[in-house]
Amino acid sequence: MSIKLIADSGSSKTEWCLIIGNKKTQIQTQGISPYFLNVEQVIQILIKELLPKMKKHVPDEIHYYGTGCSNIENVKMIKSALKKVFPTAKCHVDHDLLGAARALCGNEKGIACILGTGSNSCFYNGKKIIKNSPGLGYVLGDEGSGTYLGKKVIQYYLYNTFDADLMDRFNSKYNTSVTEILDAVYKQPLPNRFLAGFTGFLIENRGHFMIENIIEDGFNDFFFNHIYKYRESWTMPIHFVGSVAYGFRDVLKDLCSSYELQLGKVLKNPMEGLIKYHQK
Repeated sequence: MSIKLIADSGSSKTEWCLIIGNKKTQIQTQGISPYFLNVEQVIQILIKELLPKMKKHVPDEIHYYGTGCSNIENVKMIKSALKKVFPTAKCHVDHDLLGAARALCGNEKGIACILGTGSNSCFYNGKKIIKNSPGLGYVLGDEGSGTYLGKKVIQYYLYNTFDADLMDRFNSKYNTSVTEILDAVYKQPLPNRFLAGFTGFLIENRGHFMIENIIEDGFNDFFFNHIYKYRESWTMPIHFVGSVAYGFRDVLKDLCSSYELQLGKVLKNPMEGLIKYHQK
């Protein structure tokens, strides 16, 4: 009986699914980003967080979809770590965007978008990615992502743009300072994950006009810089996956309606779709 291991890895967390026949075991580990981790660090995550939950089952195939895996050097690094831990497995390492497209579209054509800690998008023809708007990372891009929205929250706070009520709510929730925030962003590891953590403030304060403005502006930036660049977006469904997309799916629905675009699926994570894709 073939044993498959599927991974959907972002910067914040990695979702794994071990498939043995009809039995599925889902496992979560910390995020694996080849931009922030080296081979040994990835190996340690696999050994400490993944292996103990696999109960000595050894996969024959690994289908790994990960952030940063459009870069061939990053693919080699991830594959090297996987082969070190699972030497007998056949490893397929692809970009998380292909994973999102397969999960959202299956074998159909469509625009597939990721809105999680980071953001990305593509036109998928049912078999492969044909067009991809460039992903510039959290410093230069990632419009509409948790990092992008979280950055706006921090800016509103540090610039004293929030009204008194929101300033009080922010201080009560985070009890932080300018020094601590700047240290976390410029000196500590994983600043993108730190920034994305502030999307929780947006979720908790929905309805306030400043909060709604941040959310809508962030998604508008994503639509204008990415979705609008695909001529197929006017005739194909536009699908979204990711915690940010799912958490603010009402805003996405309203924007698609106002722009006369066809909203497709909005999934919290791609794993269910990937399981269906690979079981076929």
